[in-house]
Amino acid sequence: MDTVVDIQVVARERDAMKEAEARIDRAFEAFRQVEQACSRFSPDSELMIACRQVGTRVPVSPLLFEPLKLALEMAKRTNGIFDPTVGKTMEALGFNRHYLTGQTVESPSDGPVTYRDVVINEREQTIYLHKPMVIDLGAVAKGFAIDLAAHELKSFEGFLVNAGGDLYAGGSDEQGKPWKIGIRHPVRKDQIIFEIDISDRAICTSGSYERPSDKIPGMHHIIDPGTQSSPRRWISCSVIATYAMMADVFSTAAFVMDAAGGEALIEEAELQGIFIASDMQIVRMGGI
Repeated sequence: MDTVVDIQVVARERDAMKEAEARIDRAFEAFRQVEQACSRFSPDSELMIACRQVGTRVPVSPLLFEPLKLALEMAKRTNGIFDPTVGKTMEALGFNRHYLTGQTVESPSDGPVTYRDVVINEREQTIYLHKPMVIDLGAVAKGFAIDLAAHELKSFEGFLVNAGGDLYAGGSDEQGKPWKIGIRHPVRKDQIIFEIDISDRAICTSGSYERPSDKIPGMHHIIDPGTQSSPRRWISCSVIATYAMMADVFSTAAFVMDAAGGEALIEEAELQGIFIASDMQIVRMGGI
């Protein structure tokens, strides 16, 4: 997933060392499994194999189906302002290089596509594509992996799963208090711009500063499907939710929407948000 995953646990004497290590190993394994299922950078991932099968029902595992289902639900909720079928556009902007191998991906395309060209069957756990496309699950896959990892660690009195700043904080820290989480300053990378205490919740951040395009100045990895350009009204959108996959997709969708739409999206879902505008103004939502 091109990020560092850090896991911390608060273990008491009753937690046998071998048992604790086994649970932590399973938590890390969740990231490997989700990446193998959902990566658009690996031609042998479950997602890319499914993307090559147009016009037929493709059975897929829950590791692919669940994040895709949420991404499509968000696309419908925002009427396509958020759309996971932007993968080919992402490739054209230079976001097509595997972070481990350096190999680039060039996928075939057959004109414009939208989320409406993807049909899923929940009962049969299948995907049906009307057109050739590349699905990008970058707004849901990492959050999904964080949630699976958190599930493996839930018996600890406290734990923290941090995947490049997107995280889930379970229970309490070493002092028995809620976890104190800092949101990084978008410009001054060594500074924290906002702190918040959370417990048994996730916080995920979408920002324009993390992954700029090497091909087009001013473009980054978050794309408005309608304009095929990067929104600039926000620098950073952080969302707090019960699950990391929910925080992940809502932070990305809000980033793509206009200011009023993004705030309404968070408020209607009864979530909390800390948004940072291009002029560095901090906007708090949901009672923060």
